[in-house]
Amino acid sequence: MQKLFGAGVTAALSFAFAGEALATEWNVSLWGKRRAFTEHVEKLAELVSEKTNGEFTLNISYGGLSKNKENLDGISIGAFEMAQFCAGYHRDKNRVITVLELPFLGVSNLEEEVAVSSAVYNHPAAAEEMAQWNARLLMTSPMPQYNIVGTGEPRDELAEFEGMRVRATGGLGKAFEAVGGVPTSVTATEAYQAMESGVVDTVAFAQHAHLSFGTINQADWWTANLNPGTVNCPVVVNIDAYEGLSDEHREALDSSVSEALDHYLTNYGELLKKWDSVLEEKGVQKVEIADSEIEAFRAKAADPIREAWIADMESQGLPGQELYDLVIKTLEDHRSGS
Repeated sequence: MQKLFGAGVTAALSFAFAGEALATEWNVSLWGKRRAFTEHVEKLAELVSEKTNGEFTLNISYGGLSKNKENLDGISIGAFEMAQFCAGYHRDKNRVITVLELPFLGVSNLEEEVAVSSAVYNHPAAAEEMAQWNARLLMTSPMPQYNIVGTGEPRDELAEFEGMRVRATGGLGKAFEAVGGVPTSVTATEAYQAMESGVVDTVAFAQHAHLSFGTINQADWWTANLNPGTVNCPVVVNIDAYEGLSDEHREALDSSVSEALDHYLTNYGELLKKWDSVLEEKGVQKVEIADSEIEAFRAKAADPIREAWIADMESQGLPGQELYDLVIKTLEDHRSGS
Protein backbone atom coordinates (compact mmCIF):
# COMPACT_ATOMS: atom_id res chain seq x y z
CA MET A 1 0.00 0.00 0.00
CA GLN A 2 2.81 2.37 0.90
CA LYS A 3 4.49 1.60 -2.40
CA LEU A 4 1.25 2.31 -4.26
CA PHE A 5 0.75 5.54 -2.32
CA GLY A 6 4.35 6.61 -3.00
CA ALA A 7 3.98 5.86 -6.69
CA GLY A 8 0.74 7.85 -6.79
CA VAL A 9 2.34 10.88 -5.16
CA THR A 10 5.31 10.67 -7.50
CA ALA A 11 3.03 10.48 -10.52
CA ALA A 12 0.96 13.41 -9.30
CA LEU A 13 4.03 15.55 -8.68
CA SER A 14 5.47 14.58 -12.05
CA PHE A 15 2.21 15.60 -13.72
CA ALA A 16 2.18 18.91 -11.83
CA PHE A 17 5.73 19.74 -12.83
CA ALA A 18 5.02 18.73 -16.41
CA GLY A 19 2.01 21.04 -16.46
CA GLU A 20 4.10 23.83 -15.03
CA ALA A 21 6.75 23.30 -17.68
CA LEU A 22 4.13 23.84 -20.37
CA ALA A 23 3.36 27.34 -19.13
CA THR A 24 5.33 30.16 -20.71
CA GLU A 25 5.52 33.63 -19.20
CA TRP A 26 7.23 36.50 -20.99
CA ASN A 27 8.04 39.94 -19.64
CA VAL A 28 7.45 42.84 -22.01
CA SER A 29 9.18 46.20 -21.58
CA LEU A 30 7.29 49.30 -22.74
CA TRP A 31 7.24 52.85 -21.33
CA GLY A 32 4.88 55.69 -20.52
CA LYS A 33 1.35 54.37 -20.10
CA ARG A 34 -1.11 52.34 -22.13
CA ARG A 35 -2.01 54.38 -25.21
CA ALA A 36 -2.66 54.08 -28.95
CA PHE A 37 1.06 53.44 -29.48
CA THR A 38 0.93 50.25 -27.38
CA GLU A 39 -2.47 48.85 -28.30
CA HIS A 40 -1.05 46.20 -30.65
CA VAL A 41 1.10 44.80 -27.83
CA GLU A 42 -1.91 44.74 -25.50
CA LYS A 43 -3.95 42.97 -28.18
CA LEU A 44 -1.11 40.54 -28.87
CA ALA A 45 -1.05 39.55 -25.19
CA GLU A 46 -4.80 39.00 -25.24
CA LEU A 47 -4.70 36.87 -28.40
CA VAL A 48 -1.74 34.74 -27.33
CA SER A 49 -3.36 33.95 -24.01
CA GLU A 50 -6.67 33.04 -25.70
CA LYS A 51 -5.04 30.78 -28.27
CA THR A 52 -3.05 28.86 -25.67
CA ASN A 53 -5.75 28.71 -22.98
CA GLY A 54 -3.63 30.88 -20.72
CA GLU A 55 -0.49 28.76 -21.03
CA PHE A 56 1.45 31.55 -22.79
CA THR A 57 1.19 34.96 -21.16
CA LEU A 58 2.79 38.34 -21.83
CA ASN A 59 3.33 40.44 -18.71
CA ILE A 60 3.43 44.04 -19.93
CA SER A 61 5.39 46.59 -17.92
CA TYR A 62 5.28 50.34 -18.55
CA GLY A 63 8.72 51.44 -17.43
CA GLY A 64 9.16 48.93 -14.64
CA LEU A 65 11.73 46.78 -16.42
CA SER A 66 13.95 49.28 -18.24
CA LYS A 67 14.30 52.82 -19.52
CA ASN A 68 13.03 53.20 -23.07
CA LYS A 69 16.48 53.94 -24.50
CA GLU A 70 17.81 50.74 -22.88
CA ASN A 71 15.16 48.30 -24.09
CA LEU A 72 17.30 46.89 -26.90
CA ASP A 73 20.17 46.35 -24.46
CA GLY A 74 17.76 44.54 -22.15
CA ILE A 75 16.67 42.26 -24.98
CA SER A 76 20.29 41.53 -25.90
CA ILE A 77 21.11 40.20 -22.41
CA GLY A 78 17.79 38.44 -21.92
CA ALA A 79 16.58 40.72 -19.12
CA PHE A 80 13.10 40.38 -20.67
CA GLU A 81 11.68 38.59 -23.67
CA MET A 82 9.89 41.34 -25.62
CA ALA A 83 10.30 45.10 -25.90
CA GLN A 84 9.44 48.17 -27.93
CA PHE A 85 11.99 50.80 -28.89
CA CYS A 86 12.40 53.62 -31.39
CA ALA A 87 15.18 53.64 -33.96
CA GLY A 88 16.17 57.22 -33.22
CA TYR A 89 17.08 56.35 -29.63
CA HIS A 90 20.24 54.52 -30.76
CA ARG A 91 20.75 54.88 -34.50
CA ASP A 92 24.14 53.17 -34.42
CA LYS A 93 22.56 49.95 -33.11
CA ASN A 94 19.75 49.71 -35.68
CA ARG A 95 21.10 51.43 -38.77
CA VAL A 96 19.05 49.46 -41.32
CA ILE A 97 15.61 50.46 -40.09
CA THR A 98 16.53 54.15 -40.00
CA VAL A 99 15.71 54.18 -43.72
CA LEU A 100 12.11 54.36 -42.51
CA GLU A 101 12.86 57.61 -40.68
CA LEU A 102 14.15 59.50 -43.71
CA PRO A 103 12.23 62.76 -44.15
CA PHE A 104 9.54 63.16 -46.80
CA LEU A 105 9.41 59.50 -47.85
CA GLY A 106 5.88 60.08 -49.07
CA VAL A 107 4.12 57.60 -46.76
CA SER A 108 0.59 58.95 -46.48
CA ASN A 109 -1.25 56.68 -44.02
CA LEU A 110 -0.80 54.02 -41.37
CA GLU A 111 -1.48 51.12 -43.74
CA GLU A 112 1.39 52.28 -45.94
CA GLU A 113 3.59 52.62 -42.86
CA VAL A 114 2.89 48.98 -41.97
CA ALA A 115 3.68 47.88 -45.54
CA VAL A 116 7.05 49.65 -45.80
CA SER A 117 8.10 48.67 -42.27
CA SER A 118 7.28 45.01 -42.90
CA ALA A 119 9.27 45.04 -46.13
CA VAL A 120 12.35 46.47 -44.43
CA TYR A 121 12.00 44.21 -41.36
CA ASN A 122 11.98 41.17 -43.68
CA HIS A 123 15.16 42.26 -45.49
CA PRO A 124 18.13 40.02 -44.60
CA ALA A 125 20.23 43.04 -43.61
CA ALA A 126 17.68 44.03 -40.97
CA ALA A 127 17.48 40.53 -39.51
CA GLU A 128 21.26 40.22 -39.48
CA GLU A 129 21.78 43.54 -37.71
CA MET A 130 19.14 42.82 -35.08
CA ALA A 131 20.63 39.37 -34.47
CA GLN A 132 23.74 41.13 -33.16
CA TRP A 133 21.52 42.20 -30.25
CA ASN A 134 19.87 38.79 -29.95
CA ALA A 135 16.70 40.47 -31.21
CA ARG A 136 14.12 39.40 -33.76
CA LEU A 137 11.86 42.04 -35.36
CA LEU A 138 8.26 41.06 -34.65
CA MET A 139 6.09 43.99 -35.72
CA THR A 140 6.13 47.73 -36.19
CA SER A 141 4.30 50.43 -34.22
CA PRO A 142 2.92 52.45 -37.15
CA MET A 143 2.58 56.16 -36.55
CA PRO A 144 1.26 58.94 -38.74
CA GLN A 145 3.39 61.79 -39.97
CA TYR A 146 4.75 63.90 -37.15
CA ASN A 147 3.70 67.50 -36.66
CA ILE A 148 4.85 70.06 -34.14
CA VAL A 149 3.21 71.91 -31.29
CA GLY A 150 4.63 75.15 -29.96
CA THR A 151 3.98 78.16 -27.80
CA GLY A 152 3.66 81.82 -28.72
CA GLU A 153 3.14 82.93 -32.30
CA PRO A 154 2.80 80.08 -34.84
CA ARG A 155 5.89 79.27 -36.88
CA ASP A 156 4.28 78.86 -40.27
CA GLU A 157 7.15 80.01 -42.48
CA LEU A 158 10.43 78.22 -43.07
CA ALA A 159 12.44 81.28 -42.05
CA GLU A 160 10.87 81.05 -38.59
CA PHE A 161 12.42 77.59 -38.07
CA GLU A 162 15.85 79.24 -37.85
CA GLY A 163 17.07 78.74 -34.28
CA MET A 164 13.89 76.88 -33.27
CA ARG A 165 14.64 74.40 -30.52
CA VAL A 166 12.64 71.31 -31.41
CA ARG A 167 12.26 67.93 -29.78
CA ALA A 168 12.83 65.67 -32.79
CA THR A 169 14.79 62.45 -33.14
CA GLY A 170 16.41 60.58 -36.01
CA GLY A 171 15.73 61.71 -39.56
CA LEU A 172 13.22 64.27 -38.35
CA GLY A 173 15.88 65.94 -36.27
CA LYS A 174 18.14 66.11 -39.31
CA ALA A 175 15.32 67.58 -41.38
CA PHE A 176 14.73 70.43 -38.94
CA GLU A 177 18.48 70.96 -38.64
CA ALA A 178 18.65 71.35 -42.42
CA VAL A 179 16.38 74.39 -42.21
CA GLY A 180 18.10 76.00 -39.24
CA GLY A 181 16.32 74.30 -36.37
CA VAL A 182 18.12 73.04 -33.27
CA PRO A 183 16.95 69.46 -32.62
CA THR A 184 17.20 67.73 -29.26
CA SER A 185 16.48 64.04 -28.76
CA VAL A 186 14.98 64.02 -25.29
CA THR A 187 12.81 60.95 -24.82
CA ALA A 188 9.05 61.05 -25.15
CA THR A 189 8.64 60.91 -21.38
CA GLU A 190 10.90 63.96 -20.99
CA ALA A 191 9.26 66.07 -23.69
CA TYR A 192 6.62 67.78 -21.53
CA GLN A 193 9.17 68.91 -18.98
CA ALA A 194 11.52 70.10 -21.74
CA MET A 195 8.73 72.18 -23.20
CA GLU A 196 7.52 73.49 -19.85
CA SER A 197 11.01 74.54 -18.77
CA GLY A 198 11.85 76.16 -22.11
CA VAL A 199 14.56 73.68 -23.07
CA VAL A 200 12.66 73.31 -26.36
CA ASP A 201 10.32 75.70 -28.17
CA THR A 202 8.44 73.02 -30.05
CA VAL A 203 7.89 69.26 -29.93
CA ALA A 204 7.44 66.94 -32.90
CA PHE A 205 5.17 63.98 -32.16
CA ALA A 206 2.36 61.95 -33.64
CA GLN A 207 -1.08 62.84 -32.32
CA HIS A 208 -1.33 60.13 -29.68
CA ALA A 209 1.97 61.18 -28.10
CA HIS A 210 0.98 64.85 -27.89
CA LEU A 211 -1.98 63.59 -25.87
CA SER A 212 -0.26 60.90 -23.82
CA PHE A 213 2.78 62.95 -22.84
CA GLY A 214 0.87 66.19 -22.26
CA THR A 215 2.64 68.43 -24.78
CA ILE A 216 -0.73 69.41 -26.25
CA ASN A 217 -1.55 70.96 -22.86
CA GLN A 218 1.43 73.32 -23.24
CA ALA A 219 0.67 74.21 -26.84
CA ASP A 220 -0.75 77.34 -28.43
CA TRP A 221 -0.63 75.93 -31.95
CA TRP A 222 -0.18 72.72 -33.97
CA THR A 223 0.96 72.30 -37.57
CA ALA A 224 -1.69 70.33 -39.40
CA ASN A 225 0.14 69.59 -42.65
CA LEU A 226 3.89 69.92 -42.22
CA ASN A 227 4.23 66.11 -42.38
CA PRO A 228 8.05 65.86 -42.60
CA GLY A 229 8.19 62.18 -41.70
CA THR A 230 7.77 59.88 -38.74
CA VAL A 231 9.82 57.64 -36.47
CA ASN A 232 10.02 53.88 -36.59
CA CYS A 233 9.46 51.92 -33.40
CA PRO A 234 9.59 48.14 -33.68
CA VAL A 235 8.53 45.50 -31.20
CA VAL A 236 11.25 42.88 -30.89
CA VAL A 237 11.65 39.55 -29.13
CA ASN A 238 14.71 37.91 -27.67
CA ILE A 239 15.88 35.28 -30.19
CA ASP A 240 16.72 32.65 -27.56
CA ALA A 241 13.30 33.05 -25.96
CA TYR A 242 11.57 32.89 -29.33
CA GLU A 243 13.41 29.78 -30.43
CA GLY A 244 12.76 28.22 -27.03
CA LEU A 245 8.99 28.39 -27.49
CA SER A 246 7.05 25.23 -28.20
CA ASP A 247 5.74 24.96 -31.75
CA GLU A 248 2.23 25.67 -30.46
CA HIS A 249 3.23 28.80 -28.57
CA ARG A 250 5.37 30.12 -31.41
CA GLU A 251 2.48 29.65 -33.81
CA ALA A 252 0.15 31.46 -31.39
CA LEU A 253 2.55 34.41 -31.29
CA ASP A 254 3.30 34.61 -35.02
CA SER A 255 -0.32 34.15 -36.09
CA SER A 256 -1.49 36.96 -33.80
CA VAL A 257 0.72 39.72 -35.23
CA SER A 258 -1.53 40.59 -38.18
CA GLU A 259 -4.67 40.76 -36.03
CA ALA A 260 -2.87 42.82 -33.39
CA LEU A 261 -1.81 45.34 -36.05
CA ASP A 262 -5.35 45.49 -37.47
CA HIS A 263 -6.62 46.31 -33.99
CA TYR A 264 -3.96 49.02 -33.67
CA LEU A 265 -4.96 50.62 -36.99
CA THR A 266 -8.64 50.65 -36.08
CA ASN A 267 -7.96 52.13 -32.66
CA TYR A 268 -5.60 54.80 -34.01
CA GLY A 269 -8.10 55.68 -36.72
CA GLU A 270 -10.65 56.55 -34.05
CA LEU A 271 -8.14 58.86 -32.37
CA LEU A 272 -7.46 60.68 -35.64
CA LYS A 273 -11.18 61.19 -36.23
CA LYS A 274 -11.57 63.14 -33.01
CA TRP A 275 -8.29 65.09 -33.20
CA ASP A 276 -9.88 68.34 -34.37
CA SER A 277 -12.26 68.29 -31.41
CA VAL A 278 -9.28 67.75 -29.09
CA LEU A 279 -7.59 70.87 -30.49
CA GLU A 280 -10.78 72.88 -30.07
CA GLU A 281 -11.30 71.65 -26.52
CA LYS A 282 -7.76 72.61 -25.51
CA GLY A 283 -7.77 75.92 -27.37
CA VAL A 284 -4.93 74.97 -29.71
CA GLN A 285 -4.78 76.79 -33.05
CA LYS A 286 -4.61 74.54 -36.11
CA VAL A 287 -1.96 75.97 -38.44
CA GLU A 288 -1.85 75.18 -42.16
CA ILE A 289 1.58 75.65 -43.73
CA ALA A 290 1.60 77.03 -47.27
CA ASP A 291 2.48 74.51 -50.01
CA SER A 292 5.37 76.71 -51.12
CA GLU A 293 6.90 76.57 -47.63
CA ILE A 294 6.55 72.78 -47.48
CA GLU A 295 8.19 72.44 -50.89
CA ALA A 296 11.07 74.63 -49.72
CA PHE A 297 11.41 72.42 -46.64
CA ARG A 298 11.42 69.30 -48.81
CA ALA A 299 14.05 70.73 -51.15
CA LYS A 300 16.43 71.45 -48.30
CA ALA A 301 15.80 68.28 -46.31
CA ALA A 302 14.65 65.36 -48.44
CA ASP A 303 17.22 64.82 -51.21
CA PRO A 304 20.39 65.88 -49.34
CA ILE A 305 19.57 63.84 -46.22
CA ARG A 306 18.57 60.79 -48.27
CA GLU A 307 21.74 60.87 -50.37
CA ALA A 308 23.89 61.36 -47.28
CA TRP A 309 22.14 58.43 -45.56
CA ILE A 310 22.65 56.12 -48.52
CA ALA A 311 26.33 57.05 -48.80
CA ASP A 312 26.83 56.53 -45.07
CA MET A 313 25.17 53.10 -45.10
CA GLU A 314 27.10 51.96 -48.18
CA SER A 315 30.37 53.05 -46.57
CA GLN A 316 29.54 50.77 -43.64
CA GLY A 317 28.84 47.81 -45.90
CA LEU A 318 25.06 48.07 -45.69
CA PRO A 319 22.80 48.13 -48.79
CA GLY A 320 21.59 51.71 -48.39
CA GLN A 321 20.39 52.25 -51.95
CA GLU A 322 18.71 48.86 -52.03
CA LEU A 323 16.84 49.58 -48.79
CA TYR A 324 15.65 52.98 -49.97
CA ASP A 325 14.53 51.50 -53.30
CA LEU A 326 12.69 48.77 -51.40
CA VAL A 327 10.69 51.38 -49.49
CA ILE A 328 9.72 53.25 -52.66
CA LYS A 329 8.81 50.07 -54.56
CA THR A 330 6.75 48.80 -51.63
CA LEU A 331 4.80 52.08 -51.59
CA GLU A 332 4.16 51.81 -55.32
CA ASP A 333 3.08 48.16 -55.06
CA HIS A 334 0.84 48.86 -52.10
CA ARG A 335 -0.92 51.70 -53.91
CA SER A 336 -1.40 49.64 -57.05
CA GLY A 337 -2.76 46.74 -55.00
CA SER A 338 -0.08 44.32 -56.18
